[in-house]
Amino acid sequence: MQEKYRKILVTGAAGFIGGALCLRLLGRGAQVVGVDNLTSYYAVSLKQARLQRILDSNPGFEFHALDVADGEGLQQLFRRHRFDAVVHLAAQAGVRYSLQAPEKYVEANLVGFANVLEQCRHGEVRHLVFASSSSVYGANSKLPYAEQDNVDHPVSLYAASKKANELMAHSYAHLYGLPCTGLRFFTVYGPWGRPDMAYFSFTRNILADESIPVFNEGRMQRDFTYIEDIVEGVVRVLQQPPAGDPNWRANAPDPATSYAPYRIYNIGNKDPVQLLEFIRILERCLGRHARIELLPMQPGDVVATFADTSALEQAVGFAPHTPLQEGLERFVRWYLGYYGAP
Repeated sequence: MQEKYRKILVTGAAGFIGGALCLRLLGRGAQVVGVDNLTSYYAVSLKQARLQRILDSNPGFEFHALDVADGEGLQQLFRRHRFDAVVHLAAQAGVRYSLQAPEKYVEANLVGFANVLEQCRHGEVRHLVFASSSSVYGANSKLPYAEQDNVDHPVSLYAASKKANELMAHSYAHLYGLPCTGLRFFTVYGPWGRPDMAYFSFTRNILADESIPVFNEGRMQRDFTYIEDIVEGVVRVLQQPPAGDPNWRANAPDPATSYAPYRIYNIGNKDPVQLLEFIRILERCLGRHARIELLPMQPGDVVATFADTSALEQAVGFAPHTPLQEGLERFVRWYLGYYGAP
């Protein structure tokens, strides 16, 4: 596939998805500038290791330690560079943490995203792709989740901030013609992943022979999506900026499309797995038995996630497909290599 964009800004470049995406884009010959504020929400050493991994294979990669909530700093960056496209992945992540530190979500996910939109507008960026989340579906219990479903009842501030991002992006698509595509990620996992994610802590506790907390008595289902599938989806979507849909109707509005250059896609594995089955697969990969502690449902959680990816498949000819067993085997190999066997 010939690259449509030569210079691309990736925010959250030291993050799980951001680091993997930078590697893929650089490998395809793009000029990539990355920014990240290297927050201590989880180990900064892991973020630095991701960055070093990029630099080891791509010495021309340009990185800036910058917080997107720093409007002046972001403006200066856009003055130095003329970006063809922006992939905005920087955010304060974590559903449960949003109950403890809501102000961090306002600053990073709302103020930060507003700054990115403003600079994309003034910098005449040709396509903004931004991370949304399956969490926007909130209290909606209809499965699988489709982009046309109602997302008016978030059950965490994190989810609310991601829905707000979608609304903010649409306003810029409408007002300024900024092409915006939002991707609702479904439970991303794999090598170089986030230590705050359940599968990561499960692995750590199983290897340490410590109990693992399993909420809602184990009756949770998640649409686990392998990191390389996520990256492939982002790269394909990036090459296809949305145009206004001439068939969009104001008297029967489709929330995933618009008369403006705006689009929303689910990106998930479309194969939800019960958490107890996930743990059984992880046990096989580790060759260890898990000590499970069943706990009640936690505030902010949803019982199940399940992606309808038909719109993504139709648009870019791809949907995530890596089997969970295969993805977890790759993760375990990386984990043992990075942290060492106990």
